[in-house]
Amino acid sequence: MDSLHHTPQQTKQQRGITLVEACITLAILAVLVCGAAPSFSSLIERQRLAGFAAQLATDVQFVRSASVWRNEPLRLSFYNAAWGSCYVVHSGARNQCSCAEYETAAVCTGNAAQLKTVSVPASGGLSVQANVSSILFDPLHGTSTPTGTLRVASATVGSIHHIVNVLGRVRTCTPSGSPALPGYRTC
Repeated sequence: MDSLHHTPQQTKQQRGITLVEACITLAILAVLVCGAAPSFSSLIERQRLAGFAAQLATDVQFVRSASVWRNEPLRLSFYNAAWGSCYVVHSGARNQCSCAEYETAAVCTGNAAQLKTVSVPASGGLSVQANVSSILFDPLHGTSTPTGTLRVASATVGSIHHIVNVLGRVRTCTPSGSPALPGYRTC
């Protein structure tokens, strides 16, 4: 009877994971991360480009509004230097203000006064350029002269252009020859 009534062997139940399973999981995870890293850095760079382009478009509208509100002609001027590029919202003539260094306010002379300075270091991979050195916004008519194309460029993912018309309105696009940026029309 003893042989019929034997107790089953107790099996040890494993809790957690073994070292081999952990190593295999980490190896698979490392392969996935290494495959995703280039596209992730490209995504981050596109977001930086889009964010800076949105800031520039907003600043164009700010200059236009501030000119009317203050009843004073205001200017959006662009400068390039060895350390990078910048733009300045200011009163007075273009040659009365300039960007002296990265992360400092513009230096203005005479009766000119800067309202805003945005600096873009070359080391950051972004730059701002324009086909005009300065755009003047007229407070009486709300117009801008001359018209111009403002370019925010990334060394790795392309560029975004803002085309400012005579009414001071901005049309945003990407050039046809540059890499496609989702959400933007082609120029």
